[in-house]
This record gives sequence, structure tokens and C-alpha cells, in this order.
Amino acid sequence: MKSKSRMPRPPHAPPPLFHEADLRAPNALLLLLEGRAPWEYAAMLAALPWLKRLPRGDGHPVIVFPGLGAADITTAPLRSFLQDLGYSAYPWKQGFNFGPRRGVLDAVRQQVQRIAERHGEKVSLIGWSLGGLYAREMAKELPQLARCVITLGSPFSGHPRATNAWRFYEMFSGQNVHDPELIAQLRGVPPVPTTSIYSRTDGVVAWQCSINDESPLAENIEVHASHIGMGMNPLALYAIADRLQQNPATWQRFDAQGARRWFYKTTGMAPFAAAS
Repeated sequence: MKSKSRMPRPPHAPPPLFHEADLRAPNALLLLLEGRAPWEYAAMLAALPWLKRLPRGDGHPVIVFPGLGAADITTAPLRSFLQDLGYSAYPWKQGFNFGPRRGVLDAVRQQVQRIAERHGEKVSLIGWSLGGLYAREMAKELPQLARCVITLGSPFSGHPRATNAWRFYEMFSGQNVHDPELIAQLRGVPPVPTTSIYSRTDGVVAWQCSINDESPLAENIEVHASHIGMGMNPLALYAIADRLQQNPATWQRFDAQGARRWFYKTTGMAPFAAAS
């Protein structure tokens, strides 16, 4: 049986490295390497004197969304770091993140609106893993209130089964991850400056699932980090601080040149073709 024809790619775009259906969840070795997360926390504590000397923020509000099965306590170190830099960092206040259960999306939407009104300015949205999907979708729905989006190891591209968490998600959310329309929706890039921070050694999410499609307002920054420890990783924290400093009106992609090239890499469009 012949497969359906795919949409032609722009002439200037390089061919995909592989097909979306070829993606697999990270292997057992990468999953075992998630045990390095406590070391990343220790590295963050050691790096705090340096991190606190980064340029001060402008005080604008930031909401931080936790990952699957996690609560606000897991984002406390990141929010404390942002507060120290001068931002107004907020937790999501929805308990454990078990997916978009009844009332959760409405509560998140109201929170974005309430905080934007309280500060009289747009809100930056940061999401760790599944939390990044909330951040992206809120920015799509409320672009007039979103300043920028930053995701950490979030699986918005590719198939959800290319993660080691999809069974857990189905169990607690009561939803089937194989929803082609939803998958296509999640892959769409928000109409505001959007940064994906990811790691090729992520033991939970296949790194290819965290790559933005080509867009003038989207970028991908690779760091050396685990999935569980990404929100405490000093390299990720530095990249977050750098991105929050950007003025949305004059937004520029992350500069991975000079000394930064030893610690960061930037990636272009998603390196695979969508399923037909």
C-alpha cells in the first residue's frame, strides 16, 4: 500500500535526517544517567555566586510550570534564582502536574491574565518538560499577554511515545497520547519569542522531540544536562537568564559564539519529517 504524499519542503530547507516514526524513547543507559540530577543541584549551589552576578532583570513577571508528576516544590530553586535576579517569579499553584485535567487549563489561563493585569505588562512563561506544553499553548492562546516562552526538555515535537513517560501520562491524565490533531497542534510554534533548551543526553524525552520548527521567533539551545536536573543545571539557568533579558521588540537568537561555544550549541529546524 503506497503511503500518502507529503507536503513539499521549501527549496532552501535541508532534507530531514530521519522520519518522525523512527524516533524512540531514550535508551536504558540514558535513563540511568538521570541519576546525575543531584550533582546538577550541587553544581547550581556552587555556581550561585557567579550566577547572582548576572545582569539584573527588569522585574517583569514570570510563571514557572512544573513537569509531569511534579509540583511547585521542584521549580523552587529556579524561581528563587529568578527572584534573586529581580524578576517576579510565580509558581503555577495547581498541585501535581498530571496533565490537563478538568479545570486546570482554565485556572492556568486565569492566572496568566491575572498576573499580567497585576503587573500591567506581559508575562514570560517557563515550562519544564510537560510544563513547557502549558507555556507554549498559553502563549498561542494569549499572545497579547505573553512576553516569551522558554521550555526545558519539553516534548512538543515528534510523537509522545518517544519519551519514557508516556505510560505514566496516560495512567494519571486518563488521555490517549496518540491524537494526531493534538500532536500537530503542540508542534506549532507560538507567535512570541520561543526558546527550547534541551539535552542530547536527556533520559526521559528524545531530544529530537524538543526541537522547534523553523520560525523567525524560535530557537533551540543544547546544553549538557539530565531531564530531571535541567531546571537546576547552571548552564540552563544561564541560558534562561540571558533569554529573559531580551526585549521582545528587538529579540535576537542566543549567541553561541566565543567562549559560549564550549558549553552551548544552537540547532535549526526539527531534523525529521512529520508522519504522513
